[in-house]
Amino acid sequence: MSALSRPTLRPLHGRLAALAAAVLLSACALPVLPPSDAPISDEVLASPSSAGKHLRPMPWRPLDVRADCRFRDEAGYTTRITLDIAQSKVNAFNADVDIPRRGSCSFHGPFTQTREKPSVQLRAPDGCTVDIFEQGKAVTVGFANCASRCTRGASDYLWPILVDRTNGQCH
Repeated sequence: MSALSRPTLRPLHGRLAALAAAVLLSACALPVLPPSDAPISDEVLASPSSAGKHLRPMPWRPLDVRADCRFRDEAGYTTRITLDIAQSKVNAFNADVDIPRRGSCSFHGPFTQTREKPSVQLRAPDGCTVDIFEQGKAVTVGFANCASRCTRGASDYLWPILVDRTNGQCH
């Protein structure tokens, strides 16, 4: 019998080891949740309860914030932002961020508002997206796909800008 016609048999312990490995790996897999048929209403968002175990509805409310501020941290990271949003409509937005030893980013138009709820979103023709959302007393201004608005490599070190909704100060 030639080597090509001989059936290859794996020892029984090799098969058991493979089966055991497959069982262990499948035990670590996350369960797949079926898609929900009911769409989420724009008027109610899910929010963790104080117990952290159950979700309770949180009514959506329009975003109102005004800020014209400058902030510099201990490392020299400097932010300047002008932000005016009334009833989730953006009236003014521009920002400059200087990142020590990395460069800078500039967010001066043109931006088009693409969403009002559940968070405000701005998008520029170059693909830069600015998401503005409320977290307690703070409003977070986050950036995505904005490398073209930054000096080379600075976008990798770009942090969200936080604005205190109650007094308009940034940090």
